[in-house]
Amino acid sequence: MDFTVQNLAGRLAVVTGASDGVGLIVATRLAAAGAEVILPVRNRRKGDAALARIRREHPRAVVSLRDLDLSSLASVTALAATLTGEDRPVHLLINNAGVMTPPQRQTTADGFELQFGSNHLGHFALVGQLLPLLRAGHARVTSQLSVAANGGSINWDDLNWERSYDGRHAYSQSKIAFGLFGLELQRRSVSVFLCDPGCSGRFAAACAGPLL
Repeated sequence: MDFTVQNLAGRLAVVTGASDGVGLIVATRLAAAGAEVILPVRNRRKGDAALARIRREHPRAVVSLRDLDLSSLASVTALAATLTGEDRPVHLLINNAGVMTPPQRQTTADGFELQFGSNHLGHFALVGQLLPLLRAGHARVTSQLSVAANGGSINWDDLNWERSYDGRHAYSQSKIAFGLFGLELQRRSVSVFLCDPGCSGRFAAACAGPLL
C-alpha cells in the first residue's frame, strides 16, 4: 500500500539514520516530495551510497551529508553548531537512528550504556541544541519508538546497566525514555509525532505532515 506525502518544496528536513534501512526510505520519500534533505551520518561511505541512490531515483533531489555519531555528545554538539551556523529553519526533524540489542554491554564515548546513550540521550541533546531552528521552522519532530517500549520499564536502580546487562530490556528502556521526552517536548510547543515505523510509506507520511 502506498501513502501520499504532501508537497514539501521549500522545506528543510534532517533525518538521522538515513544511510540505510527505514531512514533511507524516509529520506528518499521526503526528497521526492520536494524537501531539501540533510543526512547526518556516522559512516561517510554508506552516506555517499545513500546520496547516490536517492539522486539516481530522483535526479532533482536536493540532498547532502553532515557528520553525526549519536554515541558521542561532542559529535552531536558539532552537528548542532554546523546547522546553527548555516542559520536555516528546520521544518522536519526525523529521529530515526538507533542501536538495538547488542549481545554484550557497550558504552558511548561519554560512558553511557550504548542504547540509552544513542537512542535517547544523543537525540535528546540534538533536539535541545536545535530548538531555536526547530521553533523558527514551526517544525514537526518525528521520533521512532518501538513496540518494545510497551513491555518494559525504566531500570531506576541501575540506569546504566552496570551491574547486570540485559540487551532487550536496555533497548526497551531507551525507547521508553525517548517517548517520555517526546511527550514533554510536545508540551513545550514543538509538534511531535511518536511512532513505530511499521510500514515505511506510512512512516514517511507521518514524518511529513500536516505542516503549518
